[in-house]
Amino acid sequence: MYTRIRDLREDKDLTQQQMAELLHITQATYSRYENGNLDVPSAVLITLANFHKVSIDYILGQTDNPKRYPSKN
Repeated sequence: MYTRIRDLREDKDLTQQQMAELLHITQATYSRYENGNLDVPSAVLITLANFHKVSIDYILGQTDNPKRYPSKN
């Protein structure tokens, strides 16, 4: 389900360990996210979307368009 977070990570040539450190979680937990063995919490989804500059809908596979919606701020 979360293959896009793996693809986004690999596009930046980052390891699972590096992503885990960014998210303040263990590498094993991050691996479970990528493998779909553990649901990604909403706070982590937001952090990932902001880091990769894509929409949460893109990460979740609801759209093939990675473009983010304009911020209301």
